Amino acid sequence: MTKKSVPITVFARTTSGPAHTYRVIAPIDLPDVFKPWGPFPGVAEVRAQTGTWDRPGASRQTWFTDGSKADERLTEVADGHGFAYELSGFTNVLARLVSGVRGEWSFLPDGTGASIRWTYDFQPLPGRRWIVAGPFKPLWTRYMRAALARMVAVVHDTSGAIMEE
Repeated sequence: MTKKSVPITVFARTTSGPAHTYRVIAPIDLPDVFKPWGPFPGVAEVRAQTGTWDRPGASRQTWFTDGSKADERLTEVADGHGFAYELSGFTNVLARLVSGVRGEWSFLPDGTGASIRWTYDFQPLPGRRWIVAGPFKPLWTRYMRAALARMVAVVHDTSGAIMEE
């Protein structure tokens, strides 16, 4: 995070442990959990993926339901504990607001379950920070919370089938 960045963080808890939660969320099918909400499109599909989404350097293009896209590159992986990625090349309104975004996930033990922390750290373009930190931030927070709730539901749906380590 830089001084001028705008971080947005959401949290959730699962009844599954960190390792299982990570194994479900890291490779999750994005169109299943990123649905249109408010002014934001959902994810329509993932294209041009290089490698599996489990090693730094893997990349993919995320295409949205409004026809726009963004490029993603996995930058860090702590297997079973967290991962980070960068988004750039936006072709929607974000192209006029930010130069890029860093996404970070962590999965920590919480009793018999896991605590999830997901952060999007937006890098606003010059003169645009007030928009990202102001009217954009509460809307994006709600979009992230809705997507995270869907992911937690998938984790819970799969937890009975897999024994936790």
